[in-house]
Amino acid sequence: QVQLVESGGGFMQAGGSLRLSCAASGNIVSINVMAWYRQAPGEQRELVATITSGGNTNYADSAKDRFSISRDNAKNTVYLQMNSLKLEDTAVYYCNANILSTKGGLYVGDDYWGQGTQVTVSS
Repeated sequence: QVQLVESGGGFMQAGGSLRLSCAASGNIVSINVMAWYRQAPGEQRELVATITSGGNTNYADSAKDRFSISRDNAKNTVYLQMNSLKLEDTAVYYCNANILSTKGGLYVGDDYWGQGTQVTVSS
């Protein structure tokens, strides 16, 4: 059973920094793209940043120049360093990963989500 577990959320004043982590565990063969999404109250879930297994990254316009996504393939972990936080960054942040795993002797590829971690930015 593959699981993604996020950590690192919390309260921060505007202008501050937070670092989110997301660790994947289970019968993992390989992990392709890993990503962070966020969902603010009353809003749709939106993509924040992605990173491939080779380290290529992409960012939403709202995250460029302030957020940095990275991963440790040996630890099956993805990180999101968030700097210069703004009030509008307040949201639940979700980790997502496309993972190849083994189930009953078979290889299965699927998308997995973490449970989410709350980030609250105050003035």
